[in-house]
Amino acid sequence: MYLPPTFISGPAPTTPHVPEVLRLKYANRHGLIAGATGTGKTVTLQGMAESFSRAGVAVFLSDVKGDLSGLAQPSDMPDFVTERAAKIGFTDQFRAEAFPVAFWDIFGDKGLPLRTTISEMGPVLLARILELNDTQEGVLNIAFRLADEEGLLLLDLDDLQSLLVFVGEKASELSLQYGNVSKASIGAIQRKLLQLEDQDGAKFFGEPALDLHDFMAIAPDGRGMINILNAERLMQTPRLYATFLLWLLSELFEDLPEIGDTDKPKLVFFFDEAHLLFDGAPKSLLDKIEQVVKLIRSKGVGIYFVTQNPADIPEAVLSQLGNRVQHALRAFTPQQQKDIKLAAQTYRENPDFNVADAITDLGVGEALVSTLEKSGQPSIVQKTLIRPPFSRVGVADETVRTQRIANSPLHSKYATTINRESAAELLQKRASQKIEQAEKKTTTPKQTPRKSTRQTPTEAFIKSVVRTIGNQVGREIMRGIMGSIRR
Repeated sequence: MYLPPTFISGPAPTTPHVPEVLRLKYANRHGLIAGATGTGKTVTLQGMAESFSRAGVAVFLSDVKGDLSGLAQPSDMPDFVTERAAKIGFTDQFRAEAFPVAFWDIFGDKGLPLRTTISEMGPVLLARILELNDTQEGVLNIAFRLADEEGLLLLDLDDLQSLLVFVGEKASELSLQYGNVSKASIGAIQRKLLQLEDQDGAKFFGEPALDLHDFMAIAPDGRGMINILNAERLMQTPRLYATFLLWLLSELFEDLPEIGDTDKPKLVFFFDEAHLLFDGAPKSLLDKIEQVVKLIRSKGVGIYFVTQNPADIPEAVLSQLGNRVQHALRAFTPQQQKDIKLAAQTYRENPDFNVADAITDLGVGEALVSTLEKSGQPSIVQKTLIRPPFSRVGVADETVRTQRIANSPLHSKYATTINRESAAELLQKRASQKIEQAEKKTTTPKQTPRKSTRQTPTEAFIKSVVRTIGNQVGREIMRGIMGSIRR
């Protein structure tokens, strides 16, 4: 079973216009789209997303420049599109077509709000977002352990902030049980949370959380839904962008059942600006990414990394990418020349041309393509002209985007934030109850000898908790009045 032609080869001496196709059965063997800026990676991604959708496969992709939103509109047939279709003999098969698209946006500005909870994100990925050191990450792990033991549900940043206050008050007790819990580390985490809030990162945490099965929807006409994450604003905080996509991959890996080899994948996941996933990642995280890439294909998910240079991808991950599209690379420095030679060595050689030379000579919209053959081994690399997309090349009209969002069957599910009782409310309630109990003990109708006004340690503790949480709530109210209301 084949995808509708995603790649069409240019003229060759013996087999002119023979299509280079990606076999749907091997689409979950992952892939790579690489090339310098301006060489045509985005159009290649767009064409592949169209082909997967037409084959009934759901797609997730991040739109870092905004121009993939054009998938929601039919092509307006500019000259370069019709010329390319004619050049590769694709005129009879080519037609303008809009695709079923769901728009998503962590900030809720240009798509349905996309959220998860603090508990689902977990301390490891959260520490990466906050850029914590090992000591601070250890304290965050202890906080999550305490939340589990105390039955505290962590949904949003308010819950995590209240939990950290609670941890600070119990620091001495927790240090005896788990190791040193310093208030300096707690303060550092709180400052990082404040920075995340200032970047509007708090909007990512809360309910309703994303149901992964909504990413694998099939349109009524049988085409796979193309889920587009608007990442223009998100790319201003690259660590949040990369960690969110890593979380999404991890959730798919953990939640989806094993299905083995099938005729086509359930979902194809395009990871644009893939180098951000690996930049500065500790070895433990790189090992986790490698594990996910190796094993997630048996759950019906294909991962396609999109980046400028194949060298951006660690070798252990690169070796798992069976379907490859290499656009032009530039060789201006010795390191770039070395990278091109290494990239060329990863392809099955074609006796008709030198791969390293071809990589630097490719024009815009041209690529070297190697996909998995029937036997499962990589095909001989071929020079290829990328077919034009059926949908619009460029940004969709804002009215089209707005209509797609408003008419989405998921709009009623995700548009409104839900705020159920969780850690912040429970901790405040506990503190209030302790205050009431303390007041009852000190209130009596009988005249008693004058007591010292000095606070007991218990009273000081209770008042400190209430004062801290109260001040935090007050700050949130002021932010709501002076800035944006978060809850």
